[in-house]
Amino acid sequence: MSDLTSSASSPQRIEYHEAREYTLLEQVLRHRTINLIWLVTITAAILSIGLAVFHLYTAVFGTPETRSFRSTHLTVMLVLAILLNPMGRNNLRDKIVGSKAWAGFIIDLGLVGLGIAIQVYTLWDITAFAEREGDLIESDLWMGSALILLVMEATRRAVGIPMVMVTSFFIVHALYANHFFSFFYGPPTSFTKYIDIVFVRTEGIFGIPMLVASTYIVLFIMFGAILIRSGAGRLFIDLAIALTGHRTGGPAKAAVVASAFLGTVSGSAVANVVTTGSFTIPLMKKLGYKAKFAGAVEACASSGGQITPPIMGAAAFVIAEFMHVSYFYIIIAAIIPTVLYFATIYFMVDIEAQKEGIERLDKSVLPRVGEVLAQGWHQLFTLVVLVGLLAIGYTPMMSAFWAILTLVGLSFIRQGTRMSSVDLFAALESGVRSAMPVTVACGCAGIIIGSIFVSGLGLKFTNSVIELSGGNLFPLLVLTGIAAIILGMGMTTTAVYITVAALIVPSLIQMDVVPMAAHLFAFYFGVVSTITPPVALASFAAAAIAGSKPMATAVESARIGIAKYLVPFAFVYNPSLLFEGPGWLTVISTAFALVGMWGLSVMLEGWHKGRISMPVRTIVGLSSLALLFPPQLDFFDTVPGYAVVTIGLACLVVVLTMQNRSRQTVNGRTG
Repeated sequence: MSDLTSSASSPQRIEYHEAREYTLLEQVLRHRTINLIWLVTITAAILSIGLAVFHLYTAVFGTPETRSFRSTHLTVMLVLAILLNPMGRNNLRDKIVGSKAWAGFIIDLGLVGLGIAIQVYTLWDITAFAEREGDLIESDLWMGSALILLVMEATRRAVGIPMVMVTSFFIVHALYANHFFSFFYGPPTSFTKYIDIVFVRTEGIFGIPMLVASTYIVLFIMFGAILIRSGAGRLFIDLAIALTGHRTGGPAKAAVVASAFLGTVSGSAVANVVTTGSFTIPLMKKLGYKAKFAGAVEACASSGGQITPPIMGAAAFVIAEFMHVSYFYIIIAAIIPTVLYFATIYFMVDIEAQKEGIERLDKSVLPRVGEVLAQGWHQLFTLVVLVGLLAIGYTPMMSAFWAILTLVGLSFIRQGTRMSSVDLFAALESGVRSAMPVTVACGCAGIIIGSIFVSGLGLKFTNSVIELSGGNLFPLLVLTGIAAIILGMGMTTTAVYITVAALIVPSLIQMDVVPMAAHLFAFYFGVVSTITPPVALASFAAAAIAGSKPMATAVESARIGIAKYLVPFAFVYNPSLLFEGPGWLTVISTAFALVGMWGLSVMLEGWHKGRISMPVRTIVGLSSLALLFPPQLDFFDTVPGYAVVTIGLACLVVVLTMQNRSRQTVNGRTG
């Protein structure tokens, strides 16, 4: 994936070389032997490119009738999910050999035909179909049932069985709530009403999640795919190395910065690990970092891409729709939490480098900032265009379209970034394929939302959770975080957020949590599962590159990524960190929070100008936590918030100053 052409002592330049992953289109062009696999591959490639062109067209000229647009998007994605994840074989390229594989191929063709049949049935007379809301005919029940099963099968193949199991629970509950107990008990829903809500109306499969998947998500993922195809991956890594490589622990800091850059266009933690980690992890190990630490740093930095503006993870678009606010508002609110997260990882890396005595890289082996920007300024400019269009009020669809057009046009400025027609179509295909798992997961999430809507479970669950927490916010937040982490072990971030938003977020808002803070809290804890044991996919991917033990790397990731667990609590109690409230309070709160996260990094590393004892670490940790409290609030109705913050800051300064003097005295005697 990468080539390390230098070490810290070598005069050669450190260079990053990105491996080419061939898309379906390129595989077809490279292998022209016509056979069954070739036909299926070219079909999947044509469908992907066709859907991409369809979405670019609708971004400019507007979408057709709502139901037909969403169902068209879903149908193509379902077909791709079946074709790209064939039954009886590991992947699309495997040969069809043996009775099991042939049986699987026949079943796949049947499922593809079923998906197309449902789409034809829906669009044959879309007006009559819509008018049957509340008065379904028998064929509606059959087609609705078939679509639910097809969506769940596609989700099983593209996302995993855990999400299917969760969805199945909500379906069974909605239909047979009278057989459940406690707050799950309720009146059952008739099968006809259930199909009406989930299939015919827009409260189920074709609800908000599918709206977002078919409009915003697919276009933004396509933009990211084109940007990476034009060489942005190399630009981001070269720029990060140029900015931080000469500092203490430079390669690890470069991993943090590069992953932050890459995170602006990629919402996949594992993809970020593979892209940047294949270069930064070996370089970190070469300079003296332990394997598990190197892998953990990359995992934490890469998982931050899902919370990094302007694109963030797909769930951010769903948040905007749920809250009925501009997506630009979500981007602005996410800025400070993102800074706090990456700053904390940066602090950890810096302290670890001091503790291990890791030397800096010689500037002579590093790329120069000016040279890097001269070669790739136009790629960064497209991000400016994207954010600028969102800021002045363009819709996300139109903003993404013009950003794509700008990127393709500017790519011709330099020969190294110039995109051929094959490059462009391959990037469009790659973007659609990347959006496929998100779409089928959104379809499954729509079934969950429809089930909760028809059963009335949402309101009962909200009241029950509040009672369980005793009416106290902190226990409710802890329960919400645990639920999101557990769900995140088997579901996509988007699906986790939607489930938690439907069940628990209303209870947070009911307890006077600012809506933006409540929704982002659910979102952040849905993301954190990628670095949280026992199922930490980003950490496991990084461990494979680092050659470290997967679980040890996951535990180290949870330690280094502590900010992702604490910052959501901080902005719930102090929404000024989300730019809610006066500007002066946001500035002060951010400054205190940065100092607090630095103090927590010192405590977790156990090092400040030398090793610090456990009692000192405890005091530093408690003092740092105090700095995360909102200074404008009173605690226990008696203690002013500013007093808590002031005491915390004073304790931190005094303890670390004493630590410095003690270390200087010891060093003086030793000398």
